Amino acid sequence: MMVTGNNVYIRFFEDEDAEALLDLHVNNRELFQKYSPTIADDFYTLETKRKYISDSLQQCEEDKKYCFGIFLNENGKLVGSVSLNHIYRGPLQRGMIGYQLDAQYNGRGLTTEAVSLTVAYAFNELQLHRIDAGVMLSNVGSMRVLEKAGFYKEGIERKGVQINGQWEDHQIFAIISEHN
Repeated sequence: MMVTGNNVYIRFFEDEDAEALLDLHVNNRELFQKYSPTIADDFYTLETKRKYISDSLQQCEEDKKYCFGIFLNENGKLVGSVSLNHIYRGPLQRGMIGYQLDAQYNGRGLTTEAVSLTVAYAFNELQLHRIDAGVMLSNVGSMRVLEKAGFYKEGIERKGVQINGQWEDHQIFAIISEHN
């Protein structure tokens, strides 16, 4: 499964992506940990990346979570990840999006493009009705990504996620399918 945009494409992670995923996380450790829930040290091992990919493929088959790599069209380099988590079916038909991009590629619209591709996949292929996102109030760049991708601000979730030992407020965003 691959969805292609102007500058990037997204596809499900494969076993062969483990080393590139480890490099991405190691090279961006400080940036990613600034906005992510507390990460254990064993997160930064090749074995953990292989298990993550294996688990993500299993969760995809179970319709629980969809994890994509973000790859440059020009050379196929892995530059980030985007995922649809917490998939709920039945009367909800919703999921939550999360994403990371290699710091050296920030500011080029690549994350917005990858998020837009993921939203299109979620609405067109998975038939989701709604996608939510939560962003720390200090992460202005991530808020811009979501707004450019068509998400709307809905409100502030107070102390909703523990990041680096602190309960952080998050701006909640959502986008709703016009077809479902």
